[in-house]
Amino acid sequence: MECDAAKNMKYDEDHPRRRIPELFRLFWNLGWTVGAGGSLSIRKGDDIYFPPSGVQKERIQPEDIFVTNMKGEIIDGPASDKNMKISTCKPVFMKAYKHRDSGAVMHTHSPNAVLITILYPGKEFRITHQQALLGIKKCSSGRNYVFHEELVIPIVENALEEAELKDRVEKVITEYPDASAVLVRRHGIFVWGDSWVKVKIMLESYDYLFDIAIKMKQFGMDPGKVPTDEHGIV
Repeated sequence: MECDAAKNMKYDEDHPRRRIPELFRLFWNLGWTVGAGGSLSIRKGDDIYFPPSGVQKERIQPEDIFVTNMKGEIIDGPASDKNMKISTCKPVFMKAYKHRDSGAVMHTHSPNAVLITILYPGKEFRITHQQALLGIKKCSSGRNYVFHEELVIPIVENALEEAELKDRVEKVITEYPDASAVLVRRHGIFVWGDSWVKVKIMLESYDYLFDIAIKMKQFGMDPGKVPTDEHGIV
């Protein structure tokens, strides 16, 4: 039987088949993809790489990855005796690939993302005047946010099956041209971007902003309010 090192030698370091398992292990350690939850996908040319569904994400191997074309049709996958199925997030991810020409899409069950959707029962989460905004892409212009701008993240209601979210996500992509993410009530967050590196940076930035917003709420402060009573040295 091949050892893991031998299997990995088949692919260069940045190949999606190696990068996806690596990212899953990282996210699992952060508590974002526990209990077989969460998903992520990376595009390489006209091929899109997806993980299997319903498995322990931190144990995924390069040979467990599915590959589709830009139409979402499976063109390669794990050995049939593994009885694996492609990620149930595929229909949602394909909307981001289609409408945003994304290079990667990621979905986590971050506790901070879930809690934010409970603290904000409406259709949007808003925050402003935070340095971490610089890590978020503004899709309509292609540039990142700056410190004093307002970030708006749409919130959609959850569904019984991941695939049922695709129309809600597509609506968000159409109605919020700046959005690089959507929150799903009591479920998690989907983030899309130009590459896996940029999506990872945005995921981390979003989670930091959610954590700050939760703490601000605990102190009775509004994360979306422009501060007018701060007078430090300039």
